[in-house]
Amino acid sequence: MRGAILAGGTSSRFGGQPKGLEEVGGERIIDRVTQSLHGATGRPPILIANAPEANDWRPDLTVVHDAIRNCGSLGGIYTALMAGSGPVLVLAWDMPFVPVELLEEMVRRSEGCEALVAERADASGVEPLCAIYAPVCATPIRERIAEEDFRAAGFLDAVSYTKFSLDDVSRFGDPATIFFNVNTPAELTRAQELWRDLSDQ
Repeated sequence: MRGAILAGGTSSRFGGQPKGLEEVGGERIIDRVTQSLHGATGRPPILIANAPEANDWRPDLTVVHDAIRNCGSLGGIYTALMAGSGPVLVLAWDMPFVPVELLEEMVRRSEGCEALVAERADASGVEPLCAIYAPVCATPIRERIAEEDFRAAGFLDAVSYTKFSLDDVSRFGDPATIFFNVNTPAELTRAQELWRDLSDQ
């Protein structure tokens, strides 16, 4: 199993600053995500990023630029698949609270799955940026990109995907906290509050 951090986007809602470099609880979000992915896969993840300074964010990680530009998170998933062989565990770099134990369980459950995607409690239904994708997903993703359908989960109807159920997610904490992502300064403030709440438990 390989791991990949998706660090795409322009961080427009964060004033153009790389949001994954912000700190939550005194630790950068990118470092938290790296630790969880490394723990779950047993090796350092790759970093999918296009920023010229990305090599400096984590010099120990291999930076891979998008294979197809301007396709959003879907392009990041495609790049992660094309960057190596076998399945890949992807995680967005703006989610500071995804525990390594959850990812380890997803890795254990993923054998034989074309895609294993964590379930969310909100209207989106699934979290495509906390998921495991097998190489078979590359073709339908490329087809969606050709159709300019850049929804991160838009290709799932073309593969046999499995949900890592909300009940399973809940074994590792509150799903709303686990999948909380930092897109704005206000959400960074909220993340600090969530971190303090978790630290007090």
